[in-house]
Amino acid sequence: MARRERYELIFVHPEAAAGPSSAPAAPAAEDVSEDIVVVHRTDSSGPGGHPVYADDTGIVRAEISDRAEVRMLASGGHQVHSSTVRARPVT
Repeated sequence: MARRERYELIFVHPEAAAGPSSAPAAPAAEDVSEDIVVVHRTDSSGPGGHPVYADDTGIVRAEISDRAEVRMLASGGHQVHSSTVRARPVT
C-alpha cells in the first residue's frame, strides 16, 4: 500500500465548562473548536516504524501509521500535546 504524502492533523479542543459537578459532561458541538495543520511526509521514521510527517515550520511533527493512527512527536522542550488528534489524508 502506498503511503500518503500529506495529511491534515485535526486538533480538537473541547472548551472547558466550569460547573459545580465533578463529573465531566460531553461537550456540545458548539463547545468544540478545531485547529487544522497540514503536514507532509519526511524521510524520518518514528518510534513505531511509521513515517514522520511535519508542517512547513518543522514544529508540528507526528508519526502516522497506515491506519491513520497519530503519535505526536516533540520537536522541542516544554511541549504539551493535545489529547485528541485525528489525521485526514489530503488528496
